[in-house]
Amino acid sequence: MINSKIIKIASHTDNVGLTNKFTHKSSIKNKLCGDLIRAEFIVGNSKIKSMRYETEACILCEASASLFSKKVKDNKIQDLIKEINKLKKIKYNNYKFPKKFNEFNQLIDKKNFSRLNCVILPMDAFLKAFKVY
Repeated sequence: MINSKIIKIASHTDNVGLTNKFTHKSSIKNKLCGDLIRAEFIVGNSKIKSMRYETEACILCEASASLFSKKVKDNKIQDLIKEINKLKKIKYNNYKFPKKFNEFNQLIDKKNFSRLNCVILPMDAFLKAFKVY
């Protein structure tokens, strides 16, 4: 279930640590398992300039937050909202992430699909920060 690739992704901590410099922020807890993420975003010209985060979470959520914090940079807010909403429609028989989030396929498969909420928690934090959640 958890392999060395997931651990390696989670170990990329360039964007870990809150700075208290943000235009948007959120905190959200996974009701199923208790994972928690706090996120800060800096926005300029309707694009994400940076994301910082802290987690009290499982390795899947940590790996997802690491990937997501890199993925959002220089993306338009509305484009991300649209793509995340597509992503949230994933069904068990089609657990592949949309093209925009292809890297996240490394984190989820049929064996651990029940942990999808752990993987999408950083995206939920984004939606909450921008009042879409």
